[in-house]
Amino acid sequence: MSDDAFAIRMPPDIRSVQMGEHQVIVIDNFLDDPQPLVDAACEAAFKPCPGADERRGYPGVRAPAPMAYSESLTALLDPLIKVNFGVPESLPVKKTPCVFSLTTVAPHELGPLQRVPHFDASTPHYMAALLYLCDDRHGGTAFYRHRATGLQQITAENRERYGAAIYDQVDRQPAPPRYFDDSDAHFELLGVMPARFNRLIIYRGSLLHSAIVNPQRLRSDPRTGRLTVNTFYDF
Repeated sequence: MSDDAFAIRMPPDIRSVQMGEHQVIVIDNFLDDPQPLVDAACEAAFKPCPGADERRGYPGVRAPAPMAYSESLTALLDPLIKVNFGVPESLPVKKTPCVFSLTTVAPHELGPLQRVPHFDASTPHYMAALLYLCDDRHGGTAFYRHRATGLQQITAENRERYGAAIYDQVDRQPAPPRYFDDSDAHFELLGVMPARFNRLIIYRGSLLHSAIVNPQRLRSDPRTGRLTVNTFYDF
């Protein structure tokens, strides 16, 4: 498969959507042709994520995405993130591998921390980039504020306070065995970015968020399941 099989549509249609006190960058129709990436996922060797045995972390399976896609993505996002999220130009970009992700864990099999919103990292410029290769029948991504602490973003300064609060909450009143979605007694829903085929969203990994998952659409087949491509950047 040629490198240009994963060409990004130019110019990208960049929008900013407000979620509480923070923004989410959205680019629809991200790739010229997303089908080669779906085809690559169908050929990929998916494996359970680290922490699966302890019912922690991503509730599904993952596989490496093509390097050519990763390189194209980073060439665009390095300057785009710096401009839109106030990252100093002098900071070098560091990234995780791009991975295909398929949500496969049934609601009743979720661990306590998989049933509530989470954050990816508390460093100041840690960013998540998620490409949907599924449609809105598979939910989306939602953002929250923790009611007891008032926090939407978890930082190095408040991480210990939030951690103590959330672990106490989970111990005293564990969430029911379901994928989190709407507001409840502990978290206020700030907004939802619906899934859309070939939609890329970029947001700070320190924001409290959760995948919105339709349990009736859980599949292990990349062509019909909740397929995304996930990449994380730090600066």
